[in-house]
Amino acid sequence: MRDTEEYKYEWWLAGMRPLTDDKKRALVEHWGSAREVYNGIYYIEERQKKQLHFLKAEEIDRLQNWARTQDVEELYEQGQRLGVRLVTWFDEAYPKRLKNLIKMPYGIYVKGKLPAEDRPTAAIVGARRCTPYGEELSIIHAENLALAGVQVISGMARGVDSISQRAAIEAGGESYGVLGCGVDVCYPKENKGLYIDLQKHGGILSELPPGTAPLREYFPARNRMISGLADMILVMEAKEKSGSLITAAFALDQGKTIYALPGPVTSELSKGCNRIISDGAVPLLSPKYLLEQEDLKLLKNHTNSPSDRVKNEKVLESPEKLLYATVGLFPKSLDTLQAESGMKRTDMVHALVSLEMKGYIREISRNHFVKA
Repeated sequence: MRDTEEYKYEWWLAGMRPLTDDKKRALVEHWGSAREVYNGIYYIEERQKKQLHFLKAEEIDRLQNWARTQDVEELYEQGQRLGVRLVTWFDEAYPKRLKNLIKMPYGIYVKGKLPAEDRPTAAIVGARRCTPYGEELSIIHAENLALAGVQVISGMARGVDSISQRAAIEAGGESYGVLGCGVDVCYPKENKGLYIDLQKHGGILSELPPGTAPLREYFPARNRMISGLADMILVMEAKEKSGSLITAAFALDQGKTIYALPGPVTSELSKGCNRIISDGAVPLLSPKYLLEQEDLKLLKNHTNSPSDRVKNEKVLESPEKLLYATVGLFPKSLDTLQAESGMKRTDMVHALVSLEMKGYIREISRNHFVKA
């Protein structure tokens, strides 16, 4: 059973910044516990400072100031009020997937739970402003992975991240959001519903103390943790310079399998994926292909899953069926739709209006349509 008093001092040490995680671990190994680190630093004598050869003089001064200005009891009580759990490097619950990786966090703050050790995990990352093609494939892959018992991890960001996490939950699976802010901060704010559901069907994780705002400099470390917790990484859509490729780079260094969704060479959002495929990432040819590559099987019946969202075409008239088959996941103009369907202009316009009113398609820019 956890020693509550000792746990309070873990909150004190884990929240001390900008001391590196490696030096926090070294301090605990030197003194034996977080409580002894606090006592040792608080009352340290000049001769004892020489024993802390891994710390600079200014870091010792900073630690002393942290011990004298931060109320251990209050730091702990704040976490309890927020419903936040702290898992530190020396805790048995600390994720084994992170243990052997360099620069992993000393402590992980959690709302909900941590990913199960005995189940596979997949990180799904991609563009915030994804195309309908990227959105649909993110949904389908997330659903298939969830139905195969795979835990889906991402950053709860707009676009591919949140779409994939929502799809995994709706398929009956579990998903975990790794944040670049405190776990008590919902970012972005419009994902409040997902933020709540992740705590019920997985968890919210961060290496940053509660109350930390989402600043740009925190996100590369967040991406490192996403890849560290995953057994495989799926990059669904990405520009040539994007956070998703940073996650993929971390995954490569960590020896993880990287999959990428191929796309048109003319699409800015496919250039990053196409490049890392040329560099050795495995192309995501289909959801079935991914399951075969990872030796996974669907654990649940897929026929009623959200990805089977093909409309009941029996209710469509023949012109509507023809046009619906022509509309795709990439935007198509009126001229393109007419050329591919072979329909008369007036018949096609009538069918477009009917399909849009019924919710089968949507107009994403003037006279450009995609499947809904």
